[in-house]
Amino acid sequence: MKLAPLFYGLTTGLLVGASTVLMTTPKSGMEVRSSLKSTSNDFRDKLSDIKLQLADVKSSINNLTNSSKEVVPSTIEDLKSSIAQWKNETAPLQAHLQAEISSIQEAMADLESKLPKKKEATI
Repeated sequence: MKLAPLFYGLTTGLLVGASTVLMTTPKSGMEVRSSLKSTSNDFRDKLSDIKLQLADVKSSINNLTNSSKEVVPSTIEDLKSSIAQWKNETAPLQAHLQAEISSIQEAMADLESKLPKKKEATI
């Protein structure tokens, strides 16, 4: 299939469609041009606002990144020291609990040995 006739057809259709739209618009040429200019100016204004907002977001992200680089390491060190202190404070309690568990296990073993054995039921 040759592409040249296809492009000629598309170009012709585009030109006919554009001229039909221009001829049937309810506005005059000057009104259409002024409308296009105002729309273009509005678009440029909105685009510049978006650029400013993106610049603000970028600077906010940079500030957040810099502050997190300073705050996170100190917070981690504080957490490590708190955990170490908690381990030191709970070590005696942990040893006491281990001793209590051992004595309870010994008492249970002693009770089990003193209980009479069950006789197996015969059917």
